[in-house]
Amino acid sequence: DKVQYGDQTLSDERKRYLLLNKQKGYVTTTKDPHAKNTVMELIEGACKERIYPVGRLDRNTTGLLLFTNDGELAKKLMHPRSRVNKLYHVIVDQPVSKADMAKIASGVELEGEIIEVDGIEYVEDASDRREIGMEIHSGQNRVIRRIFESLGYKVTKLDRVIYAGLTKKNLPRGKWRFLSEQEVINLKKLR
Repeated sequence: DKVQYGDQTLSDERKRYLLLNKQKGYVTTTKDPHAKNTVMELIEGACKERIYPVGRLDRNTTGLLLFTNDGELAKKLMHPRSRVNKLYHVIVDQPVSKADMAKIASGVELEGEIIEVDGIEYVEDASDRREIGMEIHSGQNRVIRRIFESLGYKVTKLDRVIYAGLTKKNLPRGKWRFLSEQEVINLKKLR
């Protein structure tokens, strides 16, 4: 049965919130006949409710990906106005100059639009200046890879380590877990 109140469909389905540490080689899609591996395979059997990825990570990007059946929260998290923080560990093919770090920090123009980053630093332990920590809220397709490519660098590894305050702590690559009640409350508090 379908129950509606005004133009809103009501549902008694339990809301689910699942966090995946995505591994390389999986496409962020629910169904793609041309894709060999999709993220849905990594969470298969997690719950009986039908859950969907919030946003996307490209095939070669690893790290945190949230899934839910809470459409209202998903929409809120993906809206640019929410400015959801995402922290990435970026490894490039050659040392990044301090001048290029400053360019990225002040905003890079891509296709006529200035892309701002919230923060960028060299990774502390990486003396070769090829490892970068980058915080960004833009959800544009392949934006980090395109920023570095515009300056002559090739991203060799990209890993999302924080998403909306959620971390990969104790979550091995390719594994998933349900969010705690407090984590769900924190997500709902985001503007």
